[in-house]
Parts: sequence; structure tokens; C-alpha cells
Amino acid sequence: MAKNMMSDVELKREAGQVGYREALAVMDERNRAIAQGEAPELVWLLEHPPVYTAGTSAAAGELLDPRFEVVEAGRGGRYTYHGPGQRIGYVLLDLTRRGRDVRRFVHSLEGWVIDTLADFGVECWRAEGRIGIWTRDIDGSETKIGAIGVRVRRWVTMHGFSVNLSPDLTHFTGIVPCGIAEYGVTSLARLGIDLAPEAWDEALLARAGEFLAALDTSCGESK
Repeated sequence: MAKNMMSDVELKREAGQVGYREALAVMDERNRAIAQGEAPELVWLLEHPPVYTAGTSAAAGELLDPRFEVVEAGRGGRYTYHGPGQRIGYVLLDLTRRGRDVRRFVHSLEGWVIDTLADFGVECWRAEGRIGIWTRDIDGSETKIGAIGVRVRRWVTMHGFSVNLSPDLTHFTGIVPCGIAEYGVTSLARLGIDLAPEAWDEALLARAGEFLAALDTSCGESK
């Protein structure tokens, strides 16, 4: 049943890199088309060339070393890095069909990523007051392995999540990631897990139906 729930959602998986500005343009147009009933909902998995993206709450002092292009993303949140070795999931869903509850959407999105990481033996969690997906680093400290950032326009979601498979972690030092200076950033590779993007995608999409089911069946519930 959960798999059947994905039958009306388009799944796109990019093998090559997609420029960040190009992705923004695609999301803008797809948002309009979904809202007008001209295109199906979309889950889009991809990778970007190195870029720093600024959310609507980004503070200038948190851009420490703009060694890469800096793009205003239009999503919520602060500065985030995207680049090779990091898998991005853009999730464009019509919330008019799914309860019009943005908080529930974000909670369900986080759960989708957390459950998929658990499939590879990585225990992750939400942290109150700190956006993102958190785990234990190799030294036992709490650290971030995934980011969440969304925008809702016309009741259609945009942006989504990123998960660090094997990025160059030094690239994160050009910003204060998500405005949180006291915690570090890790990756599956740093944790000793060598995972190809294709394997991550397969595991994530195997749980996509569960993600939609949780989103839809929790209508009216407080999460």
C-alpha cells in the first residue's frame, strides 16, 4: 500500500551534478505547475557543484569565507553548503492534498531521512531547538549529518534535505552551518561507511511510500 502511494509522484534521480541556480529555476516552475494541476508532485534526488546557499534567516557574519558562489535560496534557515559527495532531496508536494500542515511535513521529512540512515546502522535524531539531522561523530560528540530547509508557496513544498555521504568537510568551514557554531559536521564516510549515491537513493526511495503514508495518515494529529 505504501508503495502505491508513490504512483502519482514523479521520481527523478540525477547521476551528474545540477547547478544550484538551475535547480531553483526548475523548482520555481514545477511549484507553479503543481499548484495549477499541470504537473505531478516531485521527489528529485541530485548533487550540486560547491555552493553556499543563504536562507531567509542568514546573518552576514555567518559567511566566514565565501570561497564558493553564494546564492540566496529563498528557503527557510541560514547558510548551508552543498557540494560533491552530498545527496540532495528536493521534495515538491501539494499540501492542499495533505492537510496543509507545514510542521507535520517537516517532521515527516526528518523522519524519512532518520529512518533511511538507520538502515545503514547510523543512529540519528532530531534535536530540540536545532534544525537538522544529528548523530554521534567518531569522537562521540553530537554532530550534524544532514540539513533540512523548506519553503512552501501556493501550499506546494519546495527544497527539502541534504545528507552528507562523502563531501569534503573542510568546505563547511567557510560558513557557520545553519547558524550553529558549537557543533560540528560529519559524514557517512567519516563514520566509516562507504556508500554510493545510488545505494543511498535506493534505500531512501524504498521508504518513500512510508514517508507519504505518515504524512497523509497523521492529518489532524499533533507531532
